[in-house]
Amino acid sequence: MLTSPVRQGDHLPDARDDRPSHGRRGVLVAVSLLAAVVVVFAAGLALGSNPTSLGEVWRVIWHPDGSEAAVLVRDSRFPRTVLGLLVGACIGVAGGLMQGHTRNPLADPGLFGVSAGAGFAVVIGIHALHVTAALPIMVFAMIGALVAAVAVFGIATAGSAPASPVPMALAGTAVTALLVALTTFVVLNDRSTLDVYRRWVVGSLSGRDLGIAAAVLPVAVLGMLLAMWNAKALNNLALGDDVARGLGENVVLARIVGIGAITLLAGGATAAAGPLAFLGLVAPHLARALVGVDHRRMLPVAALVGALVLVAADVLGRVLGEANNEVQVGIVLAVVCGPFFVHIARRRSLVAL
Repeated sequence: MLTSPVRQGDHLPDARDDRPSHGRRGVLVAVSLLAAVVVVFAAGLALGSNPTSLGEVWRVIWHPDGSEAAVLVRDSRFPRTVLGLLVGACIGVAGGLMQGHTRNPLADPGLFGVSAGAGFAVVIGIHALHVTAALPIMVFAMIGALVAAVAVFGIATAGSAPASPVPMALAGTAVTALLVALTTFVVLNDRSTLDVYRRWVVGSLSGRDLGIAAAVLPVAVLGMLLAMWNAKALNNLALGDDVARGLGENVVLARIVGIGAITLLAGGATAAAGPLAFLGLVAPHLARALVGVDHRRMLPVAALVGALVLVAADVLGRVLGEANNEVQVGIVLAVVCGPFFVHIARRRSLVAL
């Protein structure tokens, strides 16, 4: 009799997930999260160190008049809130894919070297070409993320079983350590590079315009399509590669599609907003708690949770800070989501994969 290599803590699809009641629960959760996203979007336009009433926000959006409120809402808060929704959704889905492919509940998109590759490319662009504008920095970050992900995949599949989770995690850790060391070496030897890099690496939505969101959108859409195509395969892969093959799954293709989606989503998000710690870890766990482990439902909910948490954290950072001295969203996420990471790490049933 064929046995599954399932171990304690693996995230397995539950046969009961297809019951009509579970489907109704998923719809209710999705509608509730969409309503919450609308609320935080409105908060993102109205709240900050200089609050604006919702009536004034509505007026200046549809009838801009050059007033201080119009400039603040249309030129600052609206672009960063739209970008926050997009980046949060990308990181949430990328985290869900990462945890599914590695069968590691503590994994986040940075494990594939995406964040480290983006950071190193940004440093090279600043140091060698004196790049300082947001859009060119984003281009360098995206290139670095893609190159790092390809390097990790190439190392993991050299002389071993194709695209196995353990070699991928080990290769990602090694590549990340190397790139972080090289990045540190460059910034410690060039003060001007450090001054520009430190503003990007903290993770922030401030100072971004709609051009950044427009540049990320095609990458995000392609990544989301690949992720949803990969969702059913992830359900099968959760049972183990051998069982997945027995179910007719092309394991190598599923891994390649998943890595491509992770690279596009995490790379685009990191390029646009800098590294954002813990969000890719927390969003998938919250999504599983709401709708279960079926990736076909979990990934869209993780996108909504990621968007909701990121924009809420950005609003909180603005409210806590002062004008021109706000608390960056990367810092808020680390403070708010860090305890959640500790809670997950202490749950032995999740760690023992």
